[in-house]
Amino acid sequence: MKNNYQNINEETLVQECLSGNSFAQKELYNRYVQAMFHTILRMIDRKSDAMDLLQESFIKVFKELKNFKGRSSLGAWIKRICINTTLSELKKNSRLEFVDIINIELNDESEEASYELEVSLIHEAVKNLPKGARIVLNLYLFEGFRHSEIADILNIKESTSKSQYIRGKNLLRKELKSMIYEQG
Repeated sequence: MKNNYQNINEETLVQECLSGNSFAQKELYNRYVQAMFHTILRMIDRKSDAMDLLQESFIKVFKELKNFKGRSSLGAWIKRICINTTLSELKKNSRLEFVDIINIELNDESEEASYELEVSLIHEAVKNLPKGARIVLNLYLFEGFRHSEIADILNIKESTSKSQYIRGKNLLRKELKSMIYEQG
């Protein structure tokens, strides 16, 4: 019976979930759980916390599914719930600060060697960034949000989003160089 739901479109899947079909609900969860876990994990320090937030996010998804209007893809809608849930948790449990940086000094890109890095090394380096820079970097670089959207989501100025992104990128570069040097 599971195969009947693997190939159905989003609209039908949503309707089946809303009608209480547990096979469709499991299919929706299975389609998006991995991507959403990685979205959350890029903003959270620990896997166990990311798993908790993932489950909390999917509870919200199923509670709010009746409000899905199809204006965006189902995946984008679910991702927004996961990001908002994660940001709410970060704001609730710790002081999430965003610093507007003026006169940022950029490193000369030409001096950088190209490195073939393992994904786990990059994830580890991103986790070491300050929370504000890490969140903006993730939302912009990995999730594809524009700075104006990030500013709205985080209730900050667009210039703060841009400066946090540059700060995060520079810190990430330094962190990766340090990690590579230690391995080298």
